[in-house]
Amino acid sequence: MIQTLMYGVPSGCSFGSIVALEWLGEPYRLCRIEMPAVVTSDAYRAINPLGETPTLVTAKGERISESMAILNHLGARGIDKGLSFAQGTAGFDQLNQMLAFLNTSFFAAFGPLWYALEHGAEGSEKDVLRAYGAAQVTKAHANLNAMLGSKEWLLGKQRTLADAYFIGVARWTKYHDVVDRRDYSGLQRLFEKLEADPAVQFAHAIERGEKADSTGGFKGEISLAEFLRQQALAA
Repeated sequence: MIQTLMYGVPSGCSFGSIVALEWLGEPYRLCRIEMPAVVTSDAYRAINPLGETPTLVTAKGERISESMAILNHLGARGIDKGLSFAQGTAGFDQLNQMLAFLNTSFFAAFGPLWYALEHGAEGSEKDVLRAYGAAQVTKAHANLNAMLGSKEWLLGKQRTLADAYFIGVARWTKYHDVVDRRDYSGLQRLFEKLEADPAVQFAHAIERGEKADSTGGFKGEISLAEFLRQQALAA
């Protein structure tokens, strides 16, 4: 079996896992999960009971959900490529610290804004959610920009899985228009560098449903129905 990533569209945080798979270079497939319709369906909940993306089904058939868990799973096989570090090293601790910040502060800061947008908040409720979200996103950008400093990548001279996760979340500013990334020169520089990366361009094309040129181990897309059919036959 080829490992299969179930990624959410539009603009899911699973984008970072697609980039990570491309950088890793191992064979993999993708399964497109439309949000919110398909991700909350009984068919998908048979894979992920929480009804969330991403989910990685490994070559052994094991299921891993949550971006942090997936990235660490992939990272264990990408140490020789500089994507992660051996457990117990300072690099490993620094990577996990950065991933934790990206998940609990950077990602979470957008939560009120997504709620206002997706749940049709109006009037004072919308104003409160947007004001709170704007403050959180601004703070997260300022803190991450300070952490980055003059470094080439989030952890220094080499790109890691933290950069893959960052680019998937950083693009959300275009939906909410509460910060101007150009006010944070380091983050803007990193964003532009990553946007020019072939793996990031591939992930964008995949999300748009366009022909995508992989420089990694991409072996094609599979529908959820076909994936479940193959799983049933293999059982």
